[in-house]
Amino acid sequence: MNQTTRFWMTALRWTLGIVVLIQSCLFVFTVFTSSGQLVVVKPGMPPWIFLVLGGSEIVAAILFLLPATSVAGGHLLLVVFFFAAAIHVLHGQYDVGWLVVYAVAVMACIAGPKEYAIERR
Repeated sequence: MNQTTRFWMTALRWTLGIVVLIQSCLFVFTVFTSSGQLVVVKPGMPPWIFLVLGGSEIVAAILFLLPATSVAGGHLLLVVFFFAAAIHVLHGQYDVGWLVVYAVAVMACIAGPKEYAIERR
């Protein structure tokens, strides 16, 4: 992997990680009103699902941003994106293209460090 490719893969990882982190924080913070009551409640879904999914996404995004844990964070993000897409589809919301784009970007970012490690040997 040459330096230009490495630069753009790092830029992609940081951009994706920051965007996902901001969106996850906004999601978790908007789940509750200032009075502490749930705002987002879908019929048939326990309210804690939103907090678990959002909290997991925050942890995964932070791990994804740290170079030492970017691959593990990327795998965790893929799991979170899969469950988020499954929940959307099961509730009749089929517009999950943005999750697919995020997942492909994560896969590209976690494939980069492996190629770089092989190349350095």
